[in-house]
Amino acid sequence: MTMSNTPMAASPLTRAVLEIDEYASGLGWDQPARLFALVDTAALRAQEPALASQLGLDGEQESTGYTPIEQDEIPAGKALDEFLGTIAWPDAVVGCALTVERLMLPPSAEASVPEGLSEKKLTAWVAAHPDRQEVRMTVGVLRDGSRESALRLREKDSATEVLTGSQLVPGLAEALSATFAE
Repeated sequence: MTMSNTPMAASPLTRAVLEIDEYASGLGWDQPARLFALVDTAALRAQEPALASQLGLDGEQESTGYTPIEQDEIPAGKALDEFLGTIAWPDAVVGCALTVERLMLPPSAEASVPEGLSEKKLTAWVAAHPDRQEVRMTVGVLRDGSRESALRLREKDSATEVLTGSQLVPGLAEALSATFAE
């Protein structure tokens, strides 16, 4: 998956996360979570030239960066944190990324959250809240601890409106990093 709108000045991890965000954007909203292995593009070209060719990487001049490779679908009905706890990556995978859609409330709505709601009732309450925002989060991490995130609001669904930063979704970044723990 090669995308043309990612900024070349960004770090290789930022570029990979933005490529995945752009790919997910092309699929539309209301999609399941998607998991990606991140492999070193230069190593992929050298060690797996046929696969690199199949992915359209054989003609690229860029020698640094990461190639996202989408993994099998996340099992329906399994909690994301439970699923991530079952993952072990081979050595060739230098990082991973996940894109997932969620509902968010602004901090001003936190004070009005009813106490004692079950997770199911809380989800329903958030879904019915007039200030809710639908957001697509794409989080990538590397084995060395580097992390990057991209957030896209459904109401501002434009590549120029994507917010990036390393600390935007710390809980998800930690969960992804744990997939590399020995």
